[in-house]
Amino acid sequence: MTISSIQKVIKVGDSLAVTLPARDARAAGIKAGSEIRITAEQIVKPNLTIEYDTFVGQYGKTLKNLKER
Repeated sequence: MTISSIQKVIKVGDSLAVTLPARDARAAGIKAGSEIRITAEQIVKPNLTIEYDTFVGQYGKTLKNLKER
C-alpha cells in the first residue's frame, strides 16, 4: 500500500521529522519499528503577488472591458 499525503516537517531535538497520519499507518499495517521507504518533495507555495501581477498582465484589458459593459 502506498501512502500519499502532505505533512509538515517538524523539529525533534537536532533532527527533522515527518509524521504519518495514524489512520494511514494503520491501513498500511505500519507500526513503531517498521521499516518504510519514503520519497520527499518540497512543496513551494506560490508568491501570490507575482501570480496576481501575471494574471492582471494577461487578462487586465479583458477584465476592464467586461467591467465597462
